[in-house]
Amino acid sequence: MPAPAPFLVPALFVLIWATGFVAARFVAPHAEAFTFVAIRVVAVALVLATLALLLRARWPRGRTGWLHAAFAGVLMQGVYVIGVFWSVQHGLPSGIAALVGSLQPLLTASLAGRVLGESVSRRRWLGIGIGFSGALLVLAPKIGASDPAGIPVPALTACLFAMVAMTGGTLWQKRHGAGADLLSNAAIQFAGAVLLAVPIALLFGTGGFDASTPLWLGLAWSVLVNSVGGILLLLMLIKRGAVAGVASLLFLVPPVSAVMAYLLFEESLAPVQMSGMAIATLGVALASRG
Repeated sequence: MPAPAPFLVPALFVLIWATGFVAARFVAPHAEAFTFVAIRVVAVALVLATLALLLRARWPRGRTGWLHAAFAGVLMQGVYVIGVFWSVQHGLPSGIAALVGSLQPLLTASLAGRVLGESVSRRRWLGIGIGFSGALLVLAPKIGASDPAGIPVPALTACLFAMVAMTGGTLWQKRHGAGADLLSNAAIQFAGAVLLAVPIALLFGTGGFDASTPLWLGLAWSVLVNSVGGILLLLMLIKRGAVAGVASLLFLVPPVSAVMAYLLFEESLAPVQMSGMAIATLGVALASRG
């Protein structure tokens, strides 16, 4: 009987990554985006650094290792998170934002060969295409409810830029962080994100933070589960697998988020969305096998 571990880590990653949308839903009325992101990355960096010190994690020996990890963090935890929060706050429908995020596996697969020398097989390309189609079906009802003419170009541009940054950070991490300790590398990544998020919050944020119970709960979940747990699982997956296959897991995030919204917020779940979930799962299964 095959060990369940290879399947448990990807499934747990998708589940945790999808909760980010739920946490954002809770905190949106209570905190300004730049302020919340800055507080979150500072808290995550402190938690991860403390854990790394207590567990005596191996830190990079030279300056190069620190710089590589910090740069990946600027892209993955700084530019990406700030871009998505800013775009949604400035009028980009969440369905469109999720669809833009679903383009990442396509971009990652197209660049993996040139940047990392990874070959992307026909079966993996087929899985990526099927996964994207499934994600599109899950988002179809929400996209149909949006007026394309009303989508603000700056917000859409910011979301696209965030997706490109996440792709770049993933590729950079795979190329330069293969031998790094997961815990210390994650701590350095979020320290890099702090260097970007805090100045942006000070320069452009309003400081809005009402300190209500929903906000504290959302912040705690976002820091301890979505960020600390999610990034450690992501780095583990990147370290042990091809980036195109890892990125394809993001196709499952919109379906899982849709189910969470249905259970927690009583949002509708149309038959076409349920069909899309099955198709996205099939696509990820194909892409993950290479």
